[in-house]
Formats: sequence, structure tokens, C-alpha cells
Amino acid sequence: MPLIEDKAMTAIERLKRRIRAARGVIAPDLVLKGGRVVNVFTGEIITADVAIHDGIIVGVGDYDGPRRLNVSGQFIAPGFIDGHMHIESSMLSPPELARAVLRHGTTAIVADPHEIANVLGTQGIRFMLAASQGLPVDFFIMLPSCVPATHMETAGARLTMEDLLLFRDETRALGLAEMMNYPGVLACLEPVLEKISAFDGFVRDGHAPLLAGRDLNAYITAGIGSDHECTQLEEAQEKIRLGMHVMIREGTQAKNLSALLPLVSPATAAHCSLVTDDLHPHDLMQKGHLNHLIDLAVTQGLDPVMAIQMATINTARYFGLKDCGAIAPGYQADVLILSSLDPVGVTTVFKRGRRVYDGGNLLAEIKPLSPSGSYSPMNIAPYQEDSFMIRAVGEKIRVIGLIPDQIMTRQIVMDAPVREGLVVADPDRDLIKIAVVERHRATGNIGLGLVQGFGLQEGALASSVAHDSHNIICVGCRDRDMYAAVKAVESMKGGLAAVKDGKVLAALPLPIGGLMSERPLAEVAAGWQEMRQAAGKLGCRLREPFMVLSFLALPVIPDLKITDRGLVDVNRFEPVPLFV
Repeated sequence: MPLIEDKAMTAIERLKRRIRAARGVIAPDLVLKGGRVVNVFTGEIITADVAIHDGIIVGVGDYDGPRRLNVSGQFIAPGFIDGHMHIESSMLSPPELARAVLRHGTTAIVADPHEIANVLGTQGIRFMLAASQGLPVDFFIMLPSCVPATHMETAGARLTMEDLLLFRDETRALGLAEMMNYPGVLACLEPVLEKISAFDGFVRDGHAPLLAGRDLNAYITAGIGSDHECTQLEEAQEKIRLGMHVMIREGTQAKNLSALLPLVSPATAAHCSLVTDDLHPHDLMQKGHLNHLIDLAVTQGLDPVMAIQMATINTARYFGLKDCGAIAPGYQADVLILSSLDPVGVTTVFKRGRRVYDGGNLLAEIKPLSPSGSYSPMNIAPYQEDSFMIRAVGEKIRVIGLIPDQIMTRQIVMDAPVREGLVVADPDRDLIKIAVVERHRATGNIGLGLVQGFGLQEGALASSVAHDSHNIICVGCRDRDMYAAVKAVESMKGGLAAVKDGKVLAALPLPIGGLMSERPLAEVAAGWQEMRQAAGKLGCRLREPFMVLSFLALPVIPDLKITDRGLVDVNRFEPVPLFV
């Protein structure tokens, strides 16, 4: 009993100090003097002092104290919050990602560890929680709802409702992550509805590309609150009218900001957020994080304060983060000092009142990750060069057609390129082979097909980053090179490889789940750039070939995708044969 009283007294005494500091009875720990406060509640910019005490903002107005920082002429804004990001897409461990985004003003990320959960199951979630603990960026998680994403692929794990309930009471677990299996919701599949029901009262994110009409109504009725997959303005308008929180996505591959920005108005802005979803290291290095999205939105005509609202308070309110996302009394002192709003110029970052970044220098101590144990299974059944052969059994063949700057694809029916009874690549028609090699359970599954749009003229590219089951995906012009590229990824225990004439031109190891590196951003970004250049030397004309490649195995994004079990017609949500 005395222990409980002591703890209670400690909390009360702390509260008393904050109240006294707010009233000016005692000096605050820190006063930011004379700044231009970005008020995300009213849309105003107000010249005022900001008083911080015990890691909390206690006052906005006229304050003074022995510890002052003169920010006259500069802007004071809340730290940015990314409401939907897959950490794994950055290829960085949580500590290195924190180090990378802090300089761009990001102080919190809501992550869906869906990718590593598909590889390692609950072990992957525990890894993410442990690796992101105690960093100067808050990492919240949404619990993966669809592992595996569908029944048409082989993942490394299967998460049941009981598995998810193990994490429901975690302090940093906010709810159920994107419900990609919208056909399962509409069909009232009990395992799907059990997961949704288990998180009644929690945030439940959505994932429903192009869903409309009665089906969209049914999906929202199930308790889904958001969507980040909108690609068309009319689609986003219907979803926001029906009460959804629309996350406007601008990542490395999926770029929807320009198309969706007309959605944002004084009436709708509170129901919109800016998110990255998937952001690769090169873009993070060259462009930044949410600061870049804010700049893009402002460049296209959005008011700077409204853009900041979409990266702060709107996101915090949707996720129920009641003390985050604003410069106001009682809010966590995650504070940015900005030299300008257009473009966003981050000069100083405070996390809970402590200066963690200033003038180009990281001041917070972030220890590098040293993962122990096995975090990248490579359990592949024996395969040979001829495992990539496709025997011709017809004249017409289904082809995956790429759509520029989108993760959606087209389904094309074409004359099959056949030589001596075998389907071969036809670079003149921009047709190359694609394969997905199962790497988790040694099933021996290898899905085979053709894809159009890479521009590859020779060689092969392979990666263990293949959403969402993360088997090894490969494209190539010759079976020999495809075999060598897959072997290179296998030997690295995960990563990316580019091959020509059976020899590895470039490789980037990703030993954490076959998805992430423990190395700093600069090294990973340099490796990523080397991979892009190697792909270019093979004739590939895509800006981000490995990003494009990674999404071709995702059987929840229309129209045609490929898994280790073969082609999937996403609109029909069923496997389809290669030959028509």
C-alpha cells in the first residue's frame, strides 16, 4: 500500500509542478521565446512563447525563465507523425530509421509490421517492439490483420486471432492493421470477422482499393475506419463521405498525392492524413520523409498550415494519441523549430522537451541494432536452372502489365513467345519472365509467368522483398540468369541481386528477415543506388525496378499478380492459369 501511495504522490507532485510552471509560479524547464506558433486547431500562426516543463508543453503565451531559446522569426510546429508506414520498406532497422527521419522532423511513426510478421510471425512482431523501444522517435504499431494476406500464397507464418490478442494490451499497440482481405469481410468469413470483433473499441485500418457502392458500405459497417489505397479522386470522395479517414499516400512506388489533393478542403481536411506507406532508402536519403510530402502539397496549392495539420493533429486524433500532434498545454513536447514553412526547413527537434537534433547534428544517442538469433529463414526446396522453364501449352498467354508509378497492374492477353516448345522472354515486345520461389517451408513451389514494362534486355533481377509473403521474386531474360540471381539472394540469407551471364553484378544483403539491414541509411541507400544502376545497365528503364518488382507478388492489388502458386486474378480473387 505505501508503494502505491508513493507512486500516486509522485504523479500528483509532477502535476503540481506543471500547473505551477504554467501559471508562472515556478520557472519552466525551457522557454522557446518569440517564435511563430503553428496552431493546428485554428489554422493560425501566432507569435508567442512556448513553455516546456517535465517533457510537456505547459503554456503558450508570455513566459520567461533561466533557460531560454530565442526562436524569434522562426516557426514552432508539432513533430510530424506518419500514420501508415511499413518500417521494412525502408530496409532500415528501427534505430537507423529513427536516426534517418528525426532530421526531417518526424517524431512518431505508426507502423504495420506486416512484412516481418509474414516471415517470422509473432517473433517478428516481438522483434519490432523490442528494436523500437526507447528511441527518440515513438514507434506505435498496428497488429497485422492478414498474415498471410491471402490463401493463394505461402507465407512464413499464419497469425490467428489468438496470436493477435497476445499483443492487444501492449502500450504501443493501437489496433488492427490494414484489413486487406476485403473479399473475406464481404463474404462474412468467420476468421476475418473474429479479428475485427476482437479489436472492437480499437482503431481498425482499411485497405480496399477501388471498393465502392454497397460493398464499400458493408466494409465500413464491419468497423473499418480508414483507407490508404485510394488512387482516384472520386474513390476518395466516396470514402470520406461515408466517414472514412483518408490517408493520402506518397511513397516510393505508389504516388497518389497529386490525384487526391483536390479532396482536401476546410470541410474535409480534418479527415485526411499524409502518409508514406512504403518508402525506400534512396528516397529517404534524397527527398526526406513527411517534410517532403508537406512540400509537395504546398507546391500544388495547399495551405502550409493545413498540410502540417495532415501530418500532425489529424493523424494523432484518428489514432487516439490524445497528447500528440499540437503545440498546446498538456501536449507532449515533441516540437520542431522551422526556418520556413515553404519549403519545410527543420533546424531543431525536441522530443519530450529534450533537444535531439540541432543544426544538422543528431544529439540523441541511438545505439545500433545487433540482432541475435536467426532472423532470415531460407528454407528452399532444391531447384535447378530448368525449374524456371515454362512449357508452351497454348497460343495465348496472360501477361502482367505494369502501370507507371502505381502498384496496380493490368491483365493483358498476348501471343505467347515460344521457341522449341518453351515460353521464352521477348525483349523486343518488352516481355520477360517472372518467377516466385517459395522460401519458408520448402514446398518446392515456383510460380512462373511473364511481365511487360521493365524494359530489361538481358540478365535478371531478384529480391527477397516480395509483398506480402516475401518469397524470392525474380525477373529475367534467360533461365540461367534467373537461377543465378535467386541463388545469390538465397546465399545472402535475403537481399537483392542483379545478374548477367550467370555472374552477380551487384548485391545488397538484407539479413533481418530478408527485408532489412542493420547498417546506417547512407550505406543502405548507396547499396540501393548501386542496385538501380545495375538494373539500368541491363536495359531496365524503370526508376525503381526493385520497388516495382516487390509489389508484383501482392495478390490484393488489382489486376494480375503472381505468387509462388502461380498467377492470381485479384478482381476475381482466385488463381488463373498462365495460358488462356
